[in-house]
Amino acid sequence: MEIRILGAHNVESAETRLTSLLVDDVLAVDAGALTSSLSFAEQEKVGSILLTHCHYDHIRDVAAMALNFSYIRKTVNVYSQASTLAAILSNVLNDIIYPDFTKRPTQKPSVKCHQLETYKATNIDGYTVLALPVKHAVPAVGYQISSKDGQSFFFSGDTGPGLSSCWEHISPQLLIIDLTMPNELEEHAIPAGHLTPRLLGKELGQFKKVKGYLPPVVVIHVATMFENQIREQTAQLAKELGAKITAGHEGMKLKV
Repeated sequence: MEIRILGAHNVESAETRLTSLLVDDVLAVDAGALTSSLSFAEQEKVGSILLTHCHYDHIRDVAAMALNFSYIRKTVNVYSQASTLAAILSNVLNDIIYPDFTKRPTQKPSVKCHQLETYKATNIDGYTVLALPVKHAVPAVGYQISSKDGQSFFFSGDTGPGLSSCWEHISPQLLIIDLTMPNELEEHAIPAGHLTPRLLGKELGQFKKVKGYLPPVVVIHVATMFENQIREQTAQLAKELGAKITAGHEGMKLKV
């Protein structure tokens, strides 16, 4: 599998984009930077979008891509837990903020929604997808995505402490984890459902204890104004754990 990081931050600027991953050019995970990162030809290759939760920076381009697809009569399949899908239909694709593209165009709607159950592996476009609950300010899931040859990675989505509840269910070769704030803002990170380098260290320690190994880790969803602090603290954490921990960036390509 090739994973392309389209958006590695939680704030957008000319240099940074909102959270989104693209697997093998066909499977998107979160939709913060799909249309802003991909050409029309690249967008047409995307068959499905997995959403971790309903926050704007993770769902924004579902609506934008739906409009694009309405002109070429293509449908994108959107997968998530029931609460996330309901939030999008109620608050975005509601014929007020934006057209309800689950019903438009009439002959071939641009969006088809599919509810995922947690802890139940599902085949999506040839990948085995396992959704696991994570702790955030709204209902959220992380995903282990596995290829046909058994290679897999786990994407936490937005999450605070408590990832260890996922570890017994997965065995990935790569972790892509939310790391939003520096250690100095831990008291703000926890109630918001995010991690700091120190909190991440505890979660990775539990992973190694439960699984007996620690795969490479890539951190994303970084708050740009604290990026230098987070990079320094993450580098120190990597030394302490003897682990490979890398800061993700827009355009980064990962092989699993």
